[in-house]
Amino acid sequence: MRRPFGTLPDGRAIESIVLDSGELRAEILSYGGILRSLSLPVAGQRRELVLGLPDLPTYRQDRSYQGCIIGRCANRIAASRFQLDGRGYPLTANEGLNHLHGGAAGFGKQAWQVVEAHGGERPWLRLFYRSPAGEEGYPGNLDTVAEFSISRRRLSLRFSARCDAPTPLNLSYHPYFNLAGEPQVHASEQLLRVPAAHFLAVDEALLPTGALAPVDASPLDFRQPRTLAAGLRQGHPQLHIAGGYDHCLVLEPAADVAAELYSPHSGVRMRILSDAPALQLYGGHGLPRHYADPGSGICLEPQDFPDAVNRPAFPDIVLRPGATYSRSISYCFTPAGEMPPAPAA
Repeated sequence: MRRPFGTLPDGRAIESIVLDSGELRAEILSYGGILRSLSLPVAGQRRELVLGLPDLPTYRQDRSYQGCIIGRCANRIAASRFQLDGRGYPLTANEGLNHLHGGAAGFGKQAWQVVEAHGGERPWLRLFYRSPAGEEGYPGNLDTVAEFSISRRRLSLRFSARCDAPTPLNLSYHPYFNLAGEPQVHASEQLLRVPAAHFLAVDEALLPTGALAPVDASPLDFRQPRTLAAGLRQGHPQLHIAGGYDHCLVLEPAADVAAELYSPHSGVRMRILSDAPALQLYGGHGLPRHYADPGSGICLEPQDFPDAVNRPAFPDIVLRPGATYSRSISYCFTPAGEMPPAPAA
């Protein structure tokens, strides 16, 4: 189902597209590829699993990246600049001196073209965006496709991209999840499991120091299910620096999932599958700065290492002409979770 969702100041129309498998239902906007709604029937009642905003003007003003595609580069780039093939590239600084989530008007603030949208037993949607050379300071024209599909209780997203000049690229997705189905039930009470033995330590600007720190005996150890609330009560210098959870967890190569989240309140369980090497965990503690009553949600963002373009020791994120970028993310739901209880704080 497609319907109008408003008009941008330049006259371009934005659409809302609903993909519905009969169980899982997703509403996706052609503005930023935003996941505005994701719901599942639980015990005879349809429960909303992500945070959403009421209208297009609110999304245009949003600075919390609610539900949107993140590009060209997710996370932070130090000093808003990088060197590539002997040339320096200054980027838009939109978090102090640094570049965050693609800049002031990254992929989440763009009108994407609806290429195809289909219903049926396995509904799917294909969006396209051409990022022109120089946008936010990035080199080269970049053509990006985002393909969404739903099958029963699984929402899948696949990115592909090609460029005509070398450019760093690190795409991700930024929904705020609250599986309780009630945004006022605090998201930090959800149980989280992430198979990661290390995380990227950050400095005061939330940039990676370059150190792969072990999660052992820290609140960043989610190898066994635990709540974020328990970790916050445990305390840690890294949580003090970030004001909460805002850290990149390095996934184990043979991990069964990128993350698993469970709400004791609703019984809903979500498994995230991805081919990304890392997962940014953001506890959503900054939401009250943007909204008086935002509800509560956490972000689980499969991605490459932050600031990798400036750190030769990190896996390379430069896409070059002739190569095709590919990244997949799937969100798989069950109405009744079976994760073990969190250990005592």
